[in-house]
Amino acid sequence: MTSGMRLTWTLTGTGWADCTLEDHQAKAELTASYITSAPEELLTAVARLVAGETETRAQFEAEPTAYRWLFYREGVDSWTRVLELRHGSDHDNKGTEIWSRRLDIDQLARSVIRCFDEVARAYGESGYRGKWGEHFPRTELEALRRLWQAHHRSDDA
Repeated sequence: MTSGMRLTWTLTGTGWADCTLEDHQAKAELTASYITSAPEELLTAVARLVAGETETRAQFEAEPTAYRWLFYREGVDSWTRVLELRHGSDHDNKGTEIWSRRLDIDQLARSVIRCFDEVARAYGESGYRGKWGEHFPRTELEALRRLWQAHHRSDDA
């Protein structure tokens, strides 16, 4: 398994964010616009994977480019693929893969939780809303955290 995945979410202007995904092998840089619920989609997709779904997805719109996250689960392992598409409505097979890694579910969930905890610390929830234009995804973050903690406890049992 690849370890040390790091995800960052940086607000770059009103309604825009840069998302960086990296580990010791590669780095991918994505852009997201507030026209879709990108952070909520990402948090929810990972939460659904932790809860046991075998395939989930999320999408960031960068007007007109889009970044599609595809998550697959087999047991305690996950495979994350990120595709860059010319248009958000394009089929997966029209995308260019810019990131692909196998991680255990724990590593994936922990990386996403850590990312949005850092966002909350860096901007505060009102600062986030002021820059992003929407509320901080507290509900989705806490739902993922609860599922991850329950998953983590069940692994220890």
